[in-house]
Amino acid sequence: MPDVNSTSPAPVFGEGQYDAIIIGAGFAGLYQLHCLRNRLGLKARVLEAADGIGGTWYWNRYPGARCDSESHSYCYSFSDELIRDWEWSERYPEHPEIRRYLDFVADRFDLKRDIQLGTRVAGASFDAATSRWTVTTEAGETFSAQFLITAVGCLSSANVPKIPGLEDFRGDWYHTGEWPHEGVDFAGKRVGQIGTGSTGIQAAPVIASQAAHLTVFQRTPNYSVPAHNAPLTQAFKDQVKSGYADIRRTMHATTNGHPFTIDDRSVFDVSPEERTEIYEKAWAKGGLQFRANFRDITTSLEANATAAEFIKDKIRAIVKDPETAAKLADIDHPYAAKRPPIDSFYFETFNRENVELADIRADPIERITQTGIRLQSGKEYPLDILVFATGFDAMTGPFLRMDIRGRDGLTLGEAWEAGPRTYLGLNVKGFPNLFTITGPGSPSVLCNMPVPIEQHAEWIAGCIAHMRKNDIATIEATEEATEAWAAEVNRAAEATLLPQASSSWYLGANVPGKPRVFMPYAGGMAKYRGICDEVAAEGYKGFELGKVAAHA
Repeated sequence: MPDVNSTSPAPVFGEGQYDAIIIGAGFAGLYQLHCLRNRLGLKARVLEAADGIGGTWYWNRYPGARCDSESHSYCYSFSDELIRDWEWSERYPEHPEIRRYLDFVADRFDLKRDIQLGTRVAGASFDAATSRWTVTTEAGETFSAQFLITAVGCLSSANVPKIPGLEDFRGDWYHTGEWPHEGVDFAGKRVGQIGTGSTGIQAAPVIASQAAHLTVFQRTPNYSVPAHNAPLTQAFKDQVKSGYADIRRTMHATTNGHPFTIDDRSVFDVSPEERTEIYEKAWAKGGLQFRANFRDITTSLEANATAAEFIKDKIRAIVKDPETAAKLADIDHPYAAKRPPIDSFYFETFNRENVELADIRADPIERITQTGIRLQSGKEYPLDILVFATGFDAMTGPFLRMDIRGRDGLTLGEAWEAGPRTYLGLNVKGFPNLFTITGPGSPSVLCNMPVPIEQHAEWIAGCIAHMRKNDIATIEATEEATEAWAAEVNRAAEATLLPQASSSWYLGANVPGKPRVFMPYAGGMAKYRGICDEVAAEGYKGFELGKVAAHA
C-alpha cells in the first residue's frame, strides 16, 4: 500500500468533517477504514445502520445461515498476523462465527472508535464548489468529506415480493435477510417457506427439523451440491497457517478468488465412465469446487449438460417420492448459470413426513390469506409462519435506497434508470469522488467476496494517496471509459452461460420492474485485477482528474 506524501498542508477539520466517509461496517467497510486510517493516516468515519458490525452477516441470522466459501478463504488475507492468530472451527462458518471473526479484526486494528453504529444514511450530495460530499443521516446528522465510499454490500437490501394479501396475514412473517436476533420458535408451527435459492436451500432443513410442518413453495427448482460441512482438524488448521502464502497466491490467480484452480481439461477429454467417476469424487468432496473439474462447464452448453444431468440424477436418487423428485429436478437453466448453492441435506429434507413441496411454477400463488396461502387452483395451505427466502434487490438496491446526488443534483437512480453504469464497478460518471466497493460492473458476487473486497479497498486507498500527493481534488469516470467498460462487461458475460438463466438475480430478474442488465463482471477476478492495476499505472486512465483544491 502506498503512503501519503502530499506536499499540501494538513487539513484542518471542523466537527463532522472528514477526509472520507465510509458507509457500512462489514468486510468492506472495516478493511477500507484500516487502509485509509491506519495506513494513510487519513481521518475517516464509518457510518453503519446496524447496532453492531458485520454488514450482511449482522442481518443474515436465519436458520442454517452459513458462508458457502470455505472458511480458510472467507477471511482477510492481507495480514499474516490475522491468519496466525485466528482459527476457524468448521469448513463452512456459521453466521455467529463470522461475526466473532469481524469483531476480532475490528479490535485487533482498533477500528471501532471510528465506527458510528445505529446510523442509517439517508442521502448524500456532491458540492462542485468545494469538491466535497455532504452526507445526511435519518437522525438528521450531517457529515462532510472529500471522499464518499460505499461499502454497503451486494446482498443487503431485502426483497419481499409484493404478493396480494400479506398485510392480512394473521400469523408471523419474516425475511431471511432481516431475521430477528432473538430467533424464531418454529415448534408446533405450520411454516411456509417461499424461495429455493441459496438461502432457502440452507434454511429448509433446519426449519423442517423444528417445525410441525414445512411447505416449501418452489417456483424455480435449483441445483445444489452437498457441502459436507465438518469441524476442521488441527492438522488442516496447521497446514493453512504454514502454507497461507501459497493459498493467497492461488486465490489471487483464479477466476473466482477461491483457493482452488479450475482444471484445464474439457468435459470431452475423458470417457463418459471417467467423467462420471470424476463427478462422483467431486460430489463426495462437496462444495463449490464441483464446477472446477472441467474448464468448459461454465462456457459450453453441451459440456454443462453433463454436470447438470449428473446432479439431476442425484436429486432423483435422493428424494424417495418420484413426483417430488421430478419437480425438484425440473431445472430450467444451466448448472452454475445462477449462483450455485451448496447444502446440508436439502434434498433429503423432502423425505421427511412433515415436509411438502408446492410447485408454484405450475400453480402460482394467488394471494396470502389471513390464515395461509391460496394458489390459483384454489388449493389452500394453512400456515402459522411465513418465511420469505426471496433474496435481495441485489447489487443496486443498497445504493438506490439512499438519495445519492452527484453533479448538478443528478441522482444515482436517474443515472441508473436503464441499469447500472460504472467504470470498473468503482466509480459512476457524474459522481466525483464516489467510490463503490464491489459495485455493479466488478467481479463481486461471482467471487469469494473477501478477495474482490480487499482488491477494491486497496485500489481505492492507492488512488486517494495518488490524489493527495498530486493535489488532485476530484476523480470521475469519463463517459468514454464508462461506455467501453459496459461493452466489456457484456462481452465477458456473453462468453459464459451466465446470461442464459433468465430468472437470475445477476440480471435483476427477481425484482419486478428492475432493468434487465447483467450486473457483475464475468471476466474473472485475476484478469480484472490486472485491468485495475493497469488503469492506476497509466495515471488513472479513463478518469478525469480535477487538479488543485484545498483538502478541507
